[in-house]
Amino acid sequence: MEPEKNVGKKFDTLVAIIGRLRAKDGCPWDRQQNKRTIMNYFLEEVYEAVDAAAGRNPQALAEELGDVLMEIVFLSRLFEEQGRFSISRVLDGINQKMVRRHPHVFGAKKVGSARRVLDEWIRQKKAEKKRASHFDGISRKAPSLLAAFQVGLRVSHFGFDWPGPAEALQKVKEEIGELENALKTRRRREAEEEIGDVFFALANVSRLLGLNPEIALRRANGKFMKRFSKLERRLQAQGKELGRASLDEMDKIWDEIK
Repeated sequence: MEPEKNVGKKFDTLVAIIGRLRAKDGCPWDRQQNKRTIMNYFLEEVYEAVDAAAGRNPQALAEELGDVLMEIVFLSRLFEEQGRFSISRVLDGINQKMVRRHPHVFGAKKVGSARRVLDEWIRQKKAEKKRASHFDGISRKAPSLLAAFQVGLRVSHFGFDWPGPAEALQKVKEEIGELENALKTRRRREAEEEIGDVFFALANVSRLLGLNPEIALRRANGKFMKRFSKLERRLQAQGKELGRASLDEMDKIWDEIK
């Protein structure tokens, strides 16, 4: 598929639309929005885009990406109104960054592998942002499972890692054993710590498999809810309600659904 020639005009139209909505005679609802409210919508749209990307409907993904782009333009507009920065600066910044961090493409530097490309990206990022720690920049608001993935990814660049997912899985089994011991002693705080270690180890198994654990868990959640909804409908067809059916009855239907 050839790239469209009028993408820039379409983007300018979106910027103009957001500007019109925020004008004094624009939309009352849009004029009431602020950084906090838009960030909430932004996160919601990002997750919806992730869900759409996991599906098989490219048109749905295209729509969700449009929603994400709209939130980016809207948030940039809010800061432009405060005299902080404009969407133009956002675009200039990312364009310059992509060129700067790919010297093997836009410059004379030679990089032999994808791993070396990533190592160079991380090195430049740390130098540019003058970070004291390699963990700086991991969002405090990121889901904990995603943060665990990012922590493991960062330390792996210094060789602090398992050889592969099979070895990392052994660590999961070790942590589960420690959790079982904590359950036997009924020490709640110790059990909490061990559960955290299990999740952290699992996140690294996922990473070494080339999978994002946050996305994997979202899919598992969706699969469980879909199956449980079917279970509820089966019970209703039998004239029964959730909470009144026995566990054996529900287990039988659950196995049939699986």
